[in-house]
Amino acid sequence: MATLVASMEAPPAEAPRKPGRLRKILVALSGVLVLQGVLALCLVSAGQLLTPRQMPFGVVGPSLVVQGVQSRLSLAPISYHSETAALGAIDRGQIYGAFVTGRTSDTLIVVPAKSFFAPVELEPAFLAAAHKLHRPVAVRTVRPLPASDRTGAVTGLLLVPLLIGGYLAAVLVFKAAEGTAAARWRASILIGYAVVGAVLTDLIAGLGIGAYASSHFWPLLPCFALVTAAVVLAAAAIQGLVGSVGTMLVVIAFIAMGGAGAGGAGTYLLPTYWRNIGVLFPPQNAVTLIRQVIYFGGQNIATPLTVLLVWAAAGLVVISCLGWIRPARAAGRRRAGASRPDDRAPAHQQAARRHGRAILIALGICAAMQCLFAFTYLDAGHQPVATDLPFGVTGSSRILAGAEHRISLKVTRYPNETAVKNAIGQARLYGALISSPAAGAPSTLIVVPSASDLAPLDLAVQFGRAAKAAGVPLKVRSYEPVPLPRRDPFGLVESLMMLPLLIGGYVGAAIAKTATGAAAERWRDLTLIGFAMVAGLVIDLIAGIWLQGYPASSFWIVWPICSLIIATVAVVCTLLQNLLGGAGTLLTVIVIVMFGNPSSGGANGVPYLPAFWRDIGPYLPPRNAYILLHQTIYFHGHGTSLALAVLLIYLVAAAVPSYFLWFRTPQGLVSPETEAQSAAMTVPIGAAP
Repeated sequence: MATLVASMEAPPAEAPRKPGRLRKILVALSGVLVLQGVLALCLVSAGQLLTPRQMPFGVVGPSLVVQGVQSRLSLAPISYHSETAALGAIDRGQIYGAFVTGRTSDTLIVVPAKSFFAPVELEPAFLAAAHKLHRPVAVRTVRPLPASDRTGAVTGLLLVPLLIGGYLAAVLVFKAAEGTAAARWRASILIGYAVVGAVLTDLIAGLGIGAYASSHFWPLLPCFALVTAAVVLAAAAIQGLVGSVGTMLVVIAFIAMGGAGAGGAGTYLLPTYWRNIGVLFPPQNAVTLIRQVIYFGGQNIATPLTVLLVWAAAGLVVISCLGWIRPARAAGRRRAGASRPDDRAPAHQQAARRHGRAILIALGICAAMQCLFAFTYLDAGHQPVATDLPFGVTGSSRILAGAEHRISLKVTRYPNETAVKNAIGQARLYGALISSPAAGAPSTLIVVPSASDLAPLDLAVQFGRAAKAAGVPLKVRSYEPVPLPRRDPFGLVESLMMLPLLIGGYVGAAIAKTATGAAAERWRDLTLIGFAMVAGLVIDLIAGIWLQGYPASSFWIVWPICSLIIATVAVVCTLLQNLLGGAGTLLTVIVIVMFGNPSSGGANGVPYLPAFWRDIGPYLPPRNAYILLHQTIYFHGHGTSLALAVLLIYLVAAAVPSYFLWFRTPQGLVSPETEAQSAAMTVPIGAAP
């Protein structure tokens, strides 16, 4: 203890410097760069193109309409002898819809509870094919989504606290126990935490936020516990086998690969390889299990239950075996090498008590994090309903009054269509109604897919209903200053890019602190800015060039934007680390990932956020980062000045104090940790889909 105090009181000049520190930090940041690239590759490639791929679909009777649709969409038709049989398969959650052939007209059955996006693809394809064959078709909706989950996002959002809670419990207990991953009590503690975490998530998401009906509280509780147990026990087993490096393997397996293949929007909308990969890991089976319980009465859950139980059981067996084998070997070595073993008993008991307190604190932190993730992501995203959606109008129309009763609009009047398109090009409108001056001529509804993935659907549906009620013809037409690319028809890529960008920023700062061994190491900010430039290029190459997630012409402008986002988060995290130590990284996660990312608006758009999240977003980096990235790509940079200014203010305001902290005395030394363990403590937070 005296040596430790003396070292802390010594002047900075006398503090020994570790040789090869620059090489160490470069190697560490290279690891972060690789992991950041893997996250971007997995998340973007899995979510950028949601379209049916061999989607199970019921067919009752022969039909040329179905054959016409199969030339456009990849369906796997399943024949049923009657409509009742097809409806039975739908009630069990086995198919995504059905087409029933009648004598004079046909019926298309869509199932939003199975996938919100599937009907968006199926309905226009079947109507177009039927129209071409002059065959009347009625669309029928069964198993509709409730108002509390109108886009079916709840199943995917629930995965965030369950997956991250289980992962963090394994990592934090491993760290608190000082690497004794195979201790005999470890499995019992982790199973106990899985139950506690399930109760907390169920209380917050169901009874607190109302993301699903309160009647689902008890059926979902064992499901949540099983999901968390599968993740936490498997992670602990891998740690027990390969040590702290195992946490990185869990990040890749469960967060990057498993999370990308989770299929929150529908597993048969994923690329085939991701669907096949995802079925092997807990996330996809967790999503399937939760969806079946909430919307299909718990039917057809044998496969997800089996996979989750196998993961949990395998983890339990490995932990139990290691818990008996390694302590027995250690005891044998102590007996062989210690002349007075009884003298070590008090020290052993002291260490056990110390580890016990540390584990309780770690689990308390993990529970708090899981509660925050459950609240922030579900509260911000479970019920996206537009409020004051910016909308343009030319002339007067009876349709507008009817539509305003159905959707909240912030209407601005323009003299003509040219003025409307100019406003759309400046990112000021999500849609517009062009009224026809000629009596009986149809009005035109302009929608902007590049502004929002939900607004075009909502506007088309609500204005269509208003037009039908008013007896006025209506045409729907898309307009985009820069069209969405073929490989990103819903404009999701930029929102998918945000997680690798944000996570890369604070993980880079955390691992740089570990590698340098000092909280205020000189030149650390400059090193992180250099890392941000390289990481921004890597993300740009992966998302833009390799995966073609946005027009190739945007490559050179997207690179510095990505680098600015990473650098801003990294420098802010560095400042908080300098001021608060290890708690600074945790605070960065809370501000950037827990509150910043849900309040960004993402692909839905800011008007779809609840009031609280809509109001705090402008003051946090993620909202401004997304606006800067998205508006630059699809709106020629209009509306980005404020967003750019906010990010630069964060960057400068964090960098300047960090510079002066270089000269503080004494320069705080940080206890050494391995890079793998440090990265594992921070990488996965927020990386779930």
